[in-house]
Amino acid sequence: MADSRNFPTLAALAAHLREEIEAKNKKVTLIFAHNGIGKTRLSMAFKELGKTRNDDGQTTARDTLYFNAFTEDLFSWDNDLENDRDRVLRMNTASAFFDGLAELEMESRIRPLLHRYCEFDFAINYDEGVIAFFRDERVPNEDGTFETIRLDNIKISRGEENIFIWCFFLAVAQLAIDGQEAYTWVKYLYIDDPISSLDENNAIAVGAHLARMLKDQDRLKAVVSSHHTLFFNVMCNELSKPWQFCLSCDGAGWQLRDTGQTPRFYHVAMLKELHAAAQSGSLYTYHFTILRSIMEKTATFHGFSHFGDVMKRDPDDEDGTLRFRYVQLLSHGSYSLFEPVEMIEENKRIFWTILQNFMKDYRFNPELFPVAEAEETAA
Repeated sequence: MADSRNFPTLAALAAHLREEIEAKNKKVTLIFAHNGIGKTRLSMAFKELGKTRNDDGQTTARDTLYFNAFTEDLFSWDNDLENDRDRVLRMNTASAFFDGLAELEMESRIRPLLHRYCEFDFAINYDEGVIAFFRDERVPNEDGTFETIRLDNIKISRGEENIFIWCFFLAVAQLAIDGQEAYTWVKYLYIDDPISSLDENNAIAVGAHLARMLKDQDRLKAVVSSHHTLFFNVMCNELSKPWQFCLSCDGAGWQLRDTGQTPRFYHVAMLKELHAAAQSGSLYTYHFTILRSIMEKTATFHGFSHFGDVMKRDPDDEDGTLRFRYVQLLSHGSYSLFEPVEMIEENKRIFWTILQNFMKDYRFNPELFPVAEAEETAA
């Protein structure tokens, strides 16, 4: 695919994307786009092109398992308004998404994924097509001891519901990756903005987990689109040479720009985020991971072989070894899921020094960093 291509319709873009993925045998394709550009519509156009219909217009075959805003519509709440007691989440079992799940012990497949994020539990009634939620709660007794009771038929929050549906999808996607009989029709996974309701820390965890899941398989081809810079950045770093694009639009149509061999514009947004975090003092260990990513792309753009080459050499660290080791060590390790780890004060100071030196040596638009510019002038 050329560096940039124009398309009059999203259907034309989706068709071209399919052709290129097959021609170049790309396992994972990443697409970045801001909200309102057409990411979700593109996913639907991609899905529609994979359908085969008979003369009556009925779908007889399909090839795309997708996750987007419409996936959530496959689930709806029955709030038991009459008794306000038996609240359940109903599944639209007419959808092919739910084919053959009753025999596959989905609870045991979903639960390990869900418990990465949440502490509630659930049970699926396949005959009635409903999901009931419950959680254990520790309550005090009169004698000062505690006991654990189970709260049944709870209604989980909107955020918890979104996470549950995402985990449900991941479990189904894993079945397709494994070639399970009910999902042998799946050739493509198309995932659009899976982390819209998650905070920054969970966005890192979801991105890292999804990247590993896609990287460790060879059966399916996947397209992942997002407006979330941090999630997109994690996916780029975790995957081995993914195909990367930026989607934009104007009055004439849509543009798909290959960003795989160029410094990506979203790193400016990431740098703004790091700068704001450093100024506020709200720095966590995963910020070193983001900083390292930005430095790696900068080093590549300037023709260096390693991110350490774009780090400033201080008089007390002439070869850059000390600063390099800080970034090297603190940017590695598992992405914390439940509780992001705040940096100790010494590491915050080192981070701020490295960041300031980097921004002075590789000058970005000062209007994006007004405080940093003021500090530089004062210095």
